[in-house]
Amino acid sequence: MTREVDIWFDPSCPYTWITSRWLVEAATVRQLHIRWHVMSLSVLNEHREVDPEGDTEGYLWGPVRICAAVERRYSQAGLARFFTAYGIRVHQGGQWVEFADALADAGLPTDLATAADTTEFDDAVRASHAEGVALLGDHVGTPIISTIGDGGDPMAFFGPVISRIPRGEEAGRLWDGVVLVAAMPGFHELKGRSPAEPQFGEVTPHSA
Repeated sequence: MTREVDIWFDPSCPYTWITSRWLVEAATVRQLHIRWHVMSLSVLNEHREVDPEGDTEGYLWGPVRICAAVERRYSQAGLARFFTAYGIRVHQGGQWVEFADALADAGLPTDLATAADTTEFDDAVRASHAEGVALLGDHVGTPIISTIGDGGDPMAFFGPVISRIPRGEEAGRLWDGVVLVAAMPGFHELKGRSPAEPQFGEVTPHSA
């Protein structure tokens, strides 16, 4: 039986990129259907005295606005393709991305890049962000994942925050473990050691 999995992500977060690629990998060895939703670190931090991302220029608005524009015109499939193309350039490739290039890589019209500099899609970004944050609260960040637990009850969790992409059955076992822990009644938080530098490994455009 296929399990529906929803992930809310800010495409600019490197650890979120790794978590998303783990989820894609887990779907190759577990029956998972992934649904993609945008969330925004800019929205999350806008009322805080100090932005923990240090984004004083508002750059982080650009990618999430494009995500919202892509989803509106090309639905889930287009959003997944753009996120993959953007992540390959920015995170795996270490490039200062031109949005039009990432859109072209994803087979999407490059005119969607203009969404980065407008507020046209801000309401859509905020609505999607609010939907994800409502599952846990604004004390967490990106990504948020939700699914149905083995007992049939809805569940959601932040992360997992990992510094490399598990492959194959290792990815599947991590999925099993995360779901087991997050579904435990009363579960709140589990932390490991301080994050290591991200190891992005190889990701192909067909990994979404």
